[in-house]
Amino acid sequence: MTINHKSKFGKSSLSLAVSIALSGTLLSSQAFAAEEEAVSEKVEKIAVIGSRSAPRSVGESPVPIDIISSDDLKKNGSTDMIDMLVTSVPSFNSRAQPISDAATLVRPVNLRGLPSDSTLLLVNGKRRHRASVIAFQGGGVNDGAQGPDISVIPSAALKQVEVLRDGAAAQYGSDAIAGVMNFVLKDSAEGGSISVSQGEYYEGDGAATTIDGNIGLPLTDDGFINLSAQYKTADSTSRSVQRPDAAAIAAGGNEFIQNPAQIWGNPELKDDYTVFINAGFDINDKHSIYAFGNVSSREAIGGFYYRNPHNRGNVYSVDGGETLLVGAVNGDQSTCAVVPANVPNVLDTDAYKAMVADPNCFSMNQIRPGGYTPQFAGTIDDMSFFAGVKGEIAEWDYDASAGTGSNKATFSLRNSLNPSMGLDTPTDFETGAYEQVETTVNLDFSRLFDVMNGLNFASGFEYREESFEITQGEEASWIAGPYADQGFNIGSHGFKGFGPESAGKNDRNNIAVYTDVEAYLGERWLLGAALRYEDFSTFGDTLNYKITAQFSATDDLAFRASHSTGFRAPTVGQENVVNTQTSIVNGDLIQTFIAPPTDPLAAFYGGEVLKPEESINYALGAVYQSGDFFLTVDYYNIEVTGRLAQSSQIEVEAKDYDALRAAGVEFPELISAVTYYTNDFDTTTQGVDIVGSYDTELFAGDTKFSLAYGWTDTSVDKFNEETTDPGKVRRLEDGIPAHRGTLTWGQNWDDLSMNLRANYFGEYYATHADDTSDWGSEMADSAVTFDLEVSYTVMDSLTFSVGANNIFDQEAQKLKDGTLGELGAVYYESGPFDYNGGYYYGKVNYRF
Repeated sequence: MTINHKSKFGKSSLSLAVSIALSGTLLSSQAFAAEEEAVSEKVEKIAVIGSRSAPRSVGESPVPIDIISSDDLKKNGSTDMIDMLVTSVPSFNSRAQPISDAATLVRPVNLRGLPSDSTLLLVNGKRRHRASVIAFQGGGVNDGAQGPDISVIPSAALKQVEVLRDGAAAQYGSDAIAGVMNFVLKDSAEGGSISVSQGEYYEGDGAATTIDGNIGLPLTDDGFINLSAQYKTADSTSRSVQRPDAAAIAAGGNEFIQNPAQIWGNPELKDDYTVFINAGFDINDKHSIYAFGNVSSREAIGGFYYRNPHNRGNVYSVDGGETLLVGAVNGDQSTCAVVPANVPNVLDTDAYKAMVADPNCFSMNQIRPGGYTPQFAGTIDDMSFFAGVKGEIAEWDYDASAGTGSNKATFSLRNSLNPSMGLDTPTDFETGAYEQVETTVNLDFSRLFDVMNGLNFASGFEYREESFEITQGEEASWIAGPYADQGFNIGSHGFKGFGPESAGKNDRNNIAVYTDVEAYLGERWLLGAALRYEDFSTFGDTLNYKITAQFSATDDLAFRASHSTGFRAPTVGQENVVNTQTSIVNGDLIQTFIAPPTDPLAAFYGGEVLKPEESINYALGAVYQSGDFFLTVDYYNIEVTGRLAQSSQIEVEAKDYDALRAAGVEFPELISAVTYYTNDFDTTTQGVDIVGSYDTELFAGDTKFSLAYGWTDTSVDKFNEETTDPGKVRRLEDGIPAHRGTLTWGQNWDDLSMNLRANYFGEYYATHADDTSDWGSEMADSAVTFDLEVSYTVMDSLTFSVGANNIFDQEAQKLKDGTLGELGAVYYESGPFDYNGGYYYGKVNYRF
C-alpha cells in the first residue's frame, strides 16, 4: 500500500521520515500492513518519543537512537546547543576553550570517544556543512578536527534532535563513523513563541542575555513557512590570578604591568544572531516542495598568553631572559650595548636607559614596557540553503534536493606586535580568514515490496563538492620586516597573519551511490543491509557496508546488533591549512608553525600526503519496555586505522637550518616547532551506553525519572613515536572521563514544574594549556554537579522559569601547587564541565 501525501506538512511526516532514516531502516512491513490511521498514530508516537524524562530511544530500531524535544533542550541555563546536548546524550562530550586560538570560536565535540568530524550532522535529514575553524588545540580527542558548528543552531528553531549512536557510513556518508545527529526544524503553520533569558555566573561575571522567537505562518491552505530567530550576547569571564613573573616585575617597580596580566576565561560574545527558515508546500496529493536555510553571525573576543617583557623569545630576548633582544637600525647589532634582563625591572637599569637614548638601537620594551597579552577576535558568518521536491511516482517514494552552505571565520589580533618591523609596528592586525563551502545534490528512492513478510528497498545518489579557502591578511600581519634577520619574530605575534604563500582556494568533489534493504523474517527477526560506494576526486573510491539485526524475544524484550565499515577522507582544510600558534611545553611558551603535510618544512620532518582513515564498527544491545519502564543497553567497539590527527610538536633544530633554507623555508631560526596532519596511529574505542526512564506519580503530580550513562574506553594500538608523543597518546586514551552519567527527575503539577538533574563525571587526564608534561598534567578527580529549574505557567501561555546550573558550585579540578597560577590560571582547562562554576538564570516565555 502507499501513504497519502495530502497535507503532510501540516502533520509530522517529516519527523517520521527523518526518524526512520536515522534508524538505518525504512518502515517495517508490519507498519505498512496496518491501516493509514494506524500509521498516522505511529507517526505521532515516534515524533514525541525522546523526552529527557520519558523514553527517548526508538525501541523498535535495530540501532540506538535518542530523540530530544526542543522543550527538553531548553531545561538548561545555557543557550548554547552544545551544552544542551551534553546533558542529554550518553557518550557526548565537549569542553570550553579559554585560550585556544580559533577553537575558542567553535567548540569541538565528540560522540563515542571520536573527534567531531567523525559525526555527521544533518538538518532536516540533509548534510550540514563543516565549520571553517579547525581545532588546533582541541584537547586530545579533537586535536586537529574540523567538525560542524553545532552552536549556530538555536533551540527556538527546533522541533527535536535525533541522535544515532552507531556507525552509519554506509547509509549517510564516509564521515558518519561515530554516528549521526539530525536537527529537525519546526514545521508548524501557526502559533509561535518568544522568550527572554538572562543569567550570570556566581562569580558575578559572564552575564548573558538571549532573546529568541518562532512563528509559524500558513502558505495558502497547503503549506507553511516557519521562521525562527535568536540574538544573544555574553560578557567574558575571568578565572585568573596574577602570574608570578608579572607580579615580580611589578614589585620591581614596573608600573606598566596589568593585574591580572592575563585573562583566563570565556571570550566575550557580541552580536550573536541567527535566523532559520523552514518552508513546505503540497503541490498536489502526491508531490510537494520544501526549502530551509539559515543566516548567522557572531563575534568573539578572547585572550592569549602574557608576553613577559624580560624573556619572551624573539620579542624581548633570545637567550631566555639573560639579556634583552636589542635591534640596530643600521643592521649591526654589535654597535648596541648589551642590556641585562635578568633583573627585577629592566626599565630602571642604566644599560636600558642608555640603549633608549641611542637612536640606532631599540627594543620592543619601548612600545610595550610592561609586556603584553594579545587579544584574539574572530567573526563567524554562517549560511545555508536547501530546496527540494519529494513525493510519489507509481509505487516509489522519491526525494530530490540540492543545497549549499558556507562558514567563514575572519580573524584579527589586538594589542600585539610584529616585532620584525621594529618600532614602526602596528599593534592591531587583520590577520585573514578561513572559509569552508559545501554543495550537495541528492536523489533518493524507496519502495515497499510485497515479498517475504515485506521488504523495504531504498537507493540513492549524492554529489558533493567542498572547498577550503584561506584569505590573505593585511601585510603587516605576515611580512618579514627589516629586523627579522636580527632575531625578531615575523608577523603579528600570537596569531601570524596569512601571507600570499598561504592564501588560496582548494577543493574536491565526490559522488556516492547507496542501497539499503530491510525485511522481517517471520514475526521476530528484522534484518537489514546497506552498501555505499563513494569516489573522491583526490583519494579514489571506497565501498562500505552495514548489517543490522533485531530479535524480539518477547513483547517486552528485544536484542539488536550491527556491524559496519567506515572511511573518512581528510578534509580539504586539514590538507591545506596554515597557521602559527603558541604552545606550551614544560611551562614555556613556544611558537609552533602548522603546515600542510607536503609543505617543505613539514616534509623535512616526515610529513606525507594524507590518506583516508578506515574503521570497523561492532555493536550489540538490548531494549526492554514494560508499562512505564524503558531501558536500552548498547555495547560498541570501533577500530580506526590510519587515524587522522595533528602531530605532536616537532622541534626545529639549529643543525637543520641550512637544509631548511635550501628547501625554501624562510627564517627557520624563528620557528620553534612544526606540526602537521598525519595518519600515524590506530585506535580501538569501546563503550557501553545506557538509557532508561520510568514514569510514575509522586507528590500528587506526574513524575518522570530518566538516566543516560556512558562508559567510553579508547586505547591507542599503534603510533609513530616520531610524530605522536606519549603525552598525546595519554590524552587520546584518558582525556575524557571514562564514566559519564546524568540522572534527571522531572516533576509536573498543574501550573508548576520542576526539573532536577545530577551529572556525574568520572576521573580523567587533566592537562593545562595542552601541556602533557608532569608539570602541567595529572589525573583529575571525579565530580558531581546538580542543575535545577523551576517553572510556573500563567494563563496557559506565559511561563516564568528560574534555575541554576551547577547549583552547588562544584569546583573544577584545580591546578596542582607547582603549577597553580604560573600561567595566570586556577583550573585545568581540559575539564568535562564548566570551570567557571555555578550559573543562575531566569527566563520568560510566551506562546501564542
